[in-house]
Amino acid sequence: MGHLDNGKWVETDMLPIDRSGAFVRVVSTFRDRITADGSSGFKAEPGRYHLFVAPSCPWAHRTVIFRKLKRLETAISVSFHDQPKRQGWAFSSTVEGAPALNDAGILHLHAVYTAAKPDFTGRVTVPTLWDKKTRTIVNNESSEIIRMLNSEFQALGATAYNYYPTELHGEIDEINGFVYERINNGVYRCGFAKSQKAYEEAFYKLFDGLDQIERCLSTRRYLVGARQTEADWRLFVTLVRFDAVYYSHFKCNLRRIAEYPNLSNYLRDLYQTPGVAETVEIAKIKEGYYGSQPQVNPTGIVPIGPVIDFTTAHDRERLGRAA
Repeated sequence: MGHLDNGKWVETDMLPIDRSGAFVRVVSTFRDRITADGSSGFKAEPGRYHLFVAPSCPWAHRTVIFRKLKRLETAISVSFHDQPKRQGWAFSSTVEGAPALNDAGILHLHAVYTAAKPDFTGRVTVPTLWDKKTRTIVNNESSEIIRMLNSEFQALGATAYNYYPTELHGEIDEINGFVYERINNGVYRCGFAKSQKAYEEAFYKLFDGLDQIERCLSTRRYLVGARQTEADWRLFVTLVRFDAVYYSHFKCNLRRIAEYPNLSNYLRDLYQTPGVAETVEIAKIKEGYYGSQPQVNPTGIVPIGPVIDFTTAHDRERLGRAA
């Protein structure tokens, strides 16, 4: 997909692979924080911040879901990737403080990165949280962005529901670590593996992880009990893509999520949370993977199926009503 090298876009892919052929995810670069009181240098203010996201990306999807659940649509603006991915993520419109559209009427996200850091070297990723006021990137780490959206915008009308309550920090952090290693990143370690050994190791860890979560959900409506937390939404973005993309495109084909009774019902339960269905665009998700990852799918052909209906009834209320 290309990357930035000392502020210049180069077409050479920078996909990190270790000596064993295993994919290794790069740590996010921009790690500043928005705070309610502004003590961080970035104060939560209406209309100040903007998210650059892509419908296909699960990491970006987390932030879109939290923006929706916390009812921050009017406080934080958003741009969705909608142009050919010839120089990475690209958009047909720009935003206050960000670079202007180029002569072709496109804003490449790499131009936003070099506006924030002219000598930036590395991959250009979504989500990217932009500060219109200081004309810089605040953060491009999804796990940190969703916590800002959860906790720092209450004065701007965000819903009071807390997806990361203090009393559950330990349990949420533990399950997040497990889900990230085995499942969220696990599907990528299968899909981007460059050796049979690396692929098989990732494959069996992935399905062992799914099996463990399936057992967990046999007695709990949600991952940490009777209430939704950020842990559920971090898992959801992988589950909702699994049967349509990861099962075939990333060779995660031992079982579909539809074959897990608890996971499939849990997935539909989350999908049917008010507002969430609006954030899921399966056609764009498939296009973003099959059509834009030639290292995995050289033909770029996007499959028509499968037919998936997340709106059918689920059985999760048997474990109690959501808290």
